[in-house]
Amino acid sequence: MQHRQLGNAGPMVSAIGLGCWNFAGAYGPTDISESHATLAKALDLGIDFLDTANVYGSGVSEQVIGSFIKDHPGRFKIATKGGIRRTHDTNERVFDNSPEHLRAALEKSLRDLGVDHVDLYYIHRRDPDRPIEDIMETLIGFKREGKIGGIGFSEIAPYTLRRAHAVHPVTAVQSEYSLWSRTPELGMLQACRELGVAFVPFSPLGRGVFAVKPPDPARFANGDFRNDNPRFSEPNYSNNLKALAPFKAFAVELNATPVELAIAWLLHRDDRLIPIPGTRSATHLEEIVLGEARTLSADELARIDELQPGFAHGDRYSQTQMIGAERYC
Repeated sequence: MQHRQLGNAGPMVSAIGLGCWNFAGAYGPTDISESHATLAKALDLGIDFLDTANVYGSGVSEQVIGSFIKDHPGRFKIATKGGIRRTHDTNERVFDNSPEHLRAALEKSLRDLGVDHVDLYYIHRRDPDRPIEDIMETLIGFKREGKIGGIGFSEIAPYTLRRAHAVHPVTAVQSEYSLWSRTPELGMLQACRELGVAFVPFSPLGRGVFAVKPPDPARFANGDFRNDNPRFSEPNYSNNLKALAPFKAFAVELNATPVELAIAWLLHRDDRLIPIPGTRSATHLEEIVLGEARTLSADELARIDELQPGFAHGDRYSQTQMIGAERYC
């Protein structure tokens, strides 16, 4: 497994990380043994970068990771996130980037993970009512205390990144980026390249749609994130499967799976990209990693762009899911 640097001053991590939202049931039920088997397979495959958050199952994802790494200390670089909480009375999701909330969230994440330091700490969603400069000062304080390594942001706009980076170097930004979600190409990737910030694509496989056998929405479990996602609702979903068919056929021509080809395409876009596909399956993880070793020619990359330019049917989020993600185009 090749390695890439997390920002200009961050650690080297595996070119493919592992997104751990799935450990908390985001895409269907799982159990701790299945999750531990996936983490063990990650180590076998050379993956040493994990991405989680305090709100993934209200701490479940971090606890699953913590129960694994206590027997495998120092094997993973860990990124987690804070800044989202639920109200006590209505259980409404709100964004709280106050020093008090972020400190409490970080301290709980460290306890759940069983560590005294995380390599990267993201603001999961930015509180629009609080100046980004003030948020940065809070994060800089955590860094000085040795509780976090790099500073990151999830789902922000390029203009926010530039303001934050002017206070202190930002290590990484993460957002959705894949063959059917290419908004970062309209400003964020350029800003990261200019500032020396790593870009971490989540959902690089379209939440399962790039699999040889795509998911069946009729079989989604209660609580599956995709139940309310426009791209998995009709008629969008049927149209998306039709749009993806030529890309999947091209993968067969190259003797690859569409998962392998989608990951290879992403890794060829920029050497600052570190995708974090999410899975709770060790077998699926083996397929994903094949993309890291595949070399694509200029002609093959051009052909992929012709087949799947990134215009999916339906928004990537519902209106409720979109709340908190900064838009810039």
